[in-house]
Amino acid sequence: MSLKMTSEAAARAFFSSPHFAVVGASSDPTKFGHKIFTWYTHHNIPATPINPSAPSIKAYPPWPELEIKEYATLPNLSALPHPAETSVSIITPPKVTMKVLEEAKKLGIPGVWLQPGTFDDEILSYAMKEFKAAVGGMEVMVARGGVSWWMGRGLDEQRG
Repeated sequence: MSLKMTSEAAARAFFSSPHFAVVGASSDPTKFGHKIFTWYTHHNIPATPINPSAPSIKAYPPWPELEIKEYATLPNLSALPHPAETSVSIITPPKVTMKVLEEAKKLGIPGVWLQPGTFDDEILSYAMKEFKAAVGGMEVMVARGGVSWWMGRGLDEQRG
């Protein structure tokens, strides 16, 4: 990815993938990995939770009348059925993030979204250089206004 690619262009490229995964997804509603995974489910974006420590996670919907759902996890990105068609949100400590990025590169994953606290300058530079789409420092939820627009018009148009 070009270092000149804007965050908006990178986010558009990220969300143009047909599949998504969340590395660091969690059942704990106080953890950011839960909040990001739940964001995907609330926006009707199917995402695969990646968590090597749990066989499944539960997502708590925002409305009390909806049932809590359980989602089977995968242990790593290598277990994804279509890695070259999957963009990945990463919510891991920086030391783990670099290992995840190296695995993602080997698998041909096109886009990564590094959530706040998951990277340092070296990791961000690596992601920007090695991936077609890399976003770092903006939370998916903070960028929601823009992402909702892409979902409402841009993403739907791209998916036909």
